[in-house]
Amino acid sequence: MSPHALQPVQQLRAALAERLVIADGAMGSMLQGSAATLDDFAGHEGCNEILNVTRPDIVRLVHEGYLDAGVDCVSTNTFGANLGNLGEYGIADRIYELSYAGALIAREAADAARSGGRPRWVLGSIGPGTKLPTLGHVSFAELRDAYQANAAGLLAGGADGLIVETCQDLLQAKAAIIGARRAVAGLAPDALVIAQVTIETTGTMLLGTEIGAALTALEPLGIDMLGLNCATGPGEMSEHLRYLAAHARIPISCEPNAGLPVLTSDGASYPLTPSQLADAHDRFTREFGLSLVGGCCGTTPEHIAVLADRVAGRQLAGRRPRREPGVASLYQHVPFRQDTAAGTRTAWGSPGRRPGTARTCSTCAWTTWAGTASRTCARSWPGSPPRPPCRWSSTRPRPR
Repeated sequence: MSPHALQPVQQLRAALAERLVIADGAMGSMLQGSAATLDDFAGHEGCNEILNVTRPDIVRLVHEGYLDAGVDCVSTNTFGANLGNLGEYGIADRIYELSYAGALIAREAADAARSGGRPRWVLGSIGPGTKLPTLGHVSFAELRDAYQANAAGLLAGGADGLIVETCQDLLQAKAAIIGARRAVAGLAPDALVIAQVTIETTGTMLLGTEIGAALTALEPLGIDMLGLNCATGPGEMSEHLRYLAAHARIPISCEPNAGLPVLTSDGASYPLTPSQLADAHDRFTREFGLSLVGGCCGTTPEHIAVLADRVAGRQLAGRRPRREPGVASLYQHVPFRQDTAAGTRTAWGSPGRRPGTARTCSTCAWTTWAGTASRTCARSWPGSPPRPPCRWSSTRPRPR
């Protein structure tokens, strides 16, 4: 089937499987520098999502700026269309409305920018909000259901995929992903669900979660892509991306800030230049096989234009991820693999390996799993009283 005959979501999936896809940059800082007035916020100063209904023309101008810069995807102005953010303004009942309006603006801008058969896609932005379930700010179920309304509005408005971004709490990320997937199942079964976690300068997510724990906890939820965004510039993301490249079995994304913010008399500014962002993504895409790249806070259409000029259309670098089975706590990944060096006791009670038969010592009546050439009593690992060599009097198959 010709790529042009595919539906937009299928085209996006096909593109991500073959080449690097370019996403846009910051929305919030662009709106802060726009012509929006205090009246445009309708009494909800600082709530950018209100502009989706009061000044859609301003929001569309931001999308058009990124589309002109050469992006493949634009993200909706819905980062704060969630329970925590809208609840602080007393308008949590407008989650669906503002999500739908934001997706509709982005959809119209993306469709208008299609030319020469080149598709443009819309990613529905789902932000973390201000309430973290791990800290008891809100119940998991309440948060999940609010995210489902957020996602449903985005899909109804025309989003091709959902990007759960700037995740700071594993429970919050799970609530958002599950809510998003419920909306996808009911409205747009082919739509993508992307997750991006935020790693602070401390090397962990806000609540102390390492990147390995995030991968272990989130990948099984059926997401189509996992990556990093926000908090830092690209320099601080390198080793975390290296881990994902080595272990993630799904595609990887990266949308860094334009460096770490610098406080000035005029407020925060971001020092990373467009060419520096392009340099970083040039290296990341070659070394780590990224599938989706863009920018976050402080990045502008100028940043994205240089980035697109440098890497747009690049074929994906090959990866051979090695899955590391394990479980995750809130803080870290714990592998199932055990240290089986000679002289250490394993879970099966014998030094050095996991054997297949049981045997009993006639001297000390100790039963252990057989399979090692050693005749040393299994009780004589370091720290135990010395014992004579065992005399194995019987063996039996290990139970299954």
